[in-house]
Amino acid sequence: MTPAYDEAWFASRATPGVRGLRAYDPGHDVVALRARHGAALAELGSNENPYGPSPRARRAMQDALELAHRYPDPRGAALKHALASLHGIDAGSIVLGNGSHELLMLLAQVFAGPGDAVAYPRYGFAVFALAAQAAGALAQVAAALLSQGPMPHGHDLEALRGVIDDRTRLVYLANPNNPTGTWLEHDALDAFLDDVPAEVLVVVDEAYAELADAPGYRSMLPRVPRRPNLVVTRTFSKAYGLAGLRCGYAVAAPGLVAVMERVRESFNVNGPALAACAAAVQDQPWVERVRAENSRQRDALAGALRARGLGVGPSQTNFLLVEFGDATPEVEARLLERGVVLRPMAGYGLGRYSRITVGTADENARLLRALDKVRA
Repeated sequence: MTPAYDEAWFASRATPGVRGLRAYDPGHDVVALRARHGAALAELGSNENPYGPSPRARRAMQDALELAHRYPDPRGAALKHALASLHGIDAGSIVLGNGSHELLMLLAQVFAGPGDAVAYPRYGFAVFALAAQAAGALAQVAAALLSQGPMPHGHDLEALRGVIDDRTRLVYLANPNNPTGTWLEHDALDAFLDDVPAEVLVVVDEAYAELADAPGYRSMLPRVPRRPNLVVTRTFSKAYGLAGLRCGYAVAAPGLVAVMERVRESFNVNGPALAACAAAVQDQPWVERVRAENSRQRDALAGALRARGLGVGPSQTNFLLVEFGDATPEVEARLLERGVVLRPMAGYGLGRYSRITVGTADENARLLRALDKVRA
């Protein structure tokens, strides 16, 4: 009998980890929504930087197109040296990725597999679960803080430490965290790292680090040289405004980086991305302006939403987690009809909430006007 050759047939021949996976859900078909609403669309669902990249990065990107017929630098040397100079680290401790997403997946592929375990918090970045499952590893999901205290749905480090055992090879957590916007203070995270067994790799995703300005928040990057089991991932998709170019990096012990390089895809970061990101790193005043404006708009939007009686969680990112309660699906759908895109959270187990990207002052005003009509 001829096989059906449908998705189920091919899935049955996939590796065990891949069989149970679901494709990444982007939330909405934004391309179709752009075609429908044009410039009137308020894209507040993907945590993009509404201010875009620095002019310096734009010029570098355009110049790099002159060499589109050539392969990019497979080592990304110029970008690595720019990052090394910025962070005061050795270029040999940096591995580049097609976004930090690729690197998070690659870490599980390299360091975990069947019989191993990967630990991560509930309400953490969706890629953590995808990475563990694709590698065929056991997922050890730690409970989140469920209190209505200052950090509802934040990471509970004690619970995360409690699921780590002799099977655990990797621990993932994000700081600040997506999708909740919460963060861990430096001393608490440092103490957690002290308590994790030295043979367990701890991956701290700092995709939103450049946007954080809370007094107790500090990056773990300076800790990498003294902690061989620590990996820090960063991206150019958020504060740098280069989401469309797909570039990220991980900072880790040179020995770990060397092993990652064995399986990293050749030319995984394209030429315009390498050029634009190197230029962006050297334009820190632009990043400072983005951080300052994001902070102003985040505070203003959070205040306006709270004034409307909505629950708004604390955030050190460029988004807010907002509680609409039982009305959440209806609010999201009616806003979408008016050209305002939010990120549904039901897939994260947070169906009473929506994630709202902090836009420009104009975009936030459009959101609030549409929200008032929807909730009238």
